[in-house]
Amino acid sequence: MPVSGELRNNGLVKNVGGAAQGAAEEQTTGERRTRNRVARSILDHGPSTAADLAERLGLTQAAVRRHLDALVAENVVEPREQRVYGHRGRGRPAKVFALTDCGRDSFDQAYDQLAADALRWIAQSAGDGEDGQAAVTAFARARVAAQAERYRAIVDAAAPEDRAKALARALSADGYAATARSASTPGPAGEQLCQHHCPVAHTAEQFPQLCEAEAEVFSRLLGTHVQRLATIAHGDGVCTTFIPETGPRTGQAAPPRPAAPASGATDHAPSATASTSGRNPA
Repeated sequence: MPVSGELRNNGLVKNVGGAAQGAAEEQTTGERRTRNRVARSILDHGPSTAADLAERLGLTQAAVRRHLDALVAENVVEPREQRVYGHRGRGRPAKVFALTDCGRDSFDQAYDQLAADALRWIAQSAGDGEDGQAAVTAFARARVAAQAERYRAIVDAAAPEDRAKALARALSADGYAATARSASTPGPAGEQLCQHHCPVAHTAEQFPQLCEAEAEVFSRLLGTHVQRLATIAHGDGVCTTFIPETGPRTGQAAPPRPAAPASGATDHAPSATASTSGRNPA
């Protein structure tokens, strides 16, 4: 998007800024992964002190406390006084951290397998072949319909140039850790919507219709054709969706690759339309 009063000869500044933003997003993804490890350790071992967690995860206690503060702010964990049985020594007992109900619900708890089994049953009940796949597609579209209506009010209230960022904020509120930024690589002008977390990634590996339905919703909400460049379900580090500045035109060049793929992203994710997003290669 052009900016009035822009300095001349600032291409280098833009490139450096884009790289810095990509590095910041990669760091955010790494922070989220470590935070998830902290919460997972509490789930596996029960209420734990910062010292316990640091020893288990190979982190410093200062780093663990920083992640615990963030998890407390997100209502994933809560501090409690440690219960002391038998003789109690001098000083205050160490504070332990336990999962909240919200934090416990954020873990899969076999829901992924349940969802996959349910979708497989839907496909088999509708018949083999195209009928079964069509039934799964119908379910996927119905699933995101309510989500899309909640997002529509948020996106429509934003200025046209801010709608991708508004959608990213709405997705983040639902746990997708999403960001939106201008595509800085050569190619068509537009933005990249990145989702650093996917709550249904394991199920989407088997049923890419979930990714396809989501991409269709993005297209309707933003009022333009979108293309998936990478998905977590496909094995990439981040779900990346390219949003062109204008609608698609005949002969338009292919959208750019992600400007700064997160750690773990592959280099071979195919450019995909909404109809093929998230699909594993044959």
